Amino acid sequence: MPLITVKKISPGIVDERGEISNVLDAEIKHVAIITSKAGSIRGNHYHPNQVQYDYLLKGKYKYLVKSIESKDGKTESAIIEAGNLVITPPMVAHAMNFLEDSVFFTFTTGLRDVDKYEHHTAKFKLI
Repeated sequence: MPLITVKKISPGIVDERGEISNVLDAEIKHVAIITSKAGSIRGNHYHPNQVQYDYLLKGKYKYLVKSIESKDGKTESAIIEAGNLVITPPMVAHAMNFLEDSVFFTFTTGLRDVDKYEHHTAKFKLI
């Protein structure tokens, strides 16, 4: 799996009532909705065993990633816009630098327990 996978989600069904966009077809165990202010930073961590999917409803951010397992130390980045779905595999450090006020959903393949944060998330400073 590549370090950054970005998919533009387009409506699958459009009629006089509106649109239906199919965002994700995966087994998910946790869903969160997150708001972020322009200029804020989120992430700076990786997940040892979970895939993370982020769907941006509103806003824009710069996404930075780096493989924890790679020896080349290369950091990749992409600009994420509303309607994009970002897929981050396990063992890939990631961080978000919000360029605009933003709202996004995070879907993960594992549970997220705030009392056991270190069981599913490891800190890793990218920005």
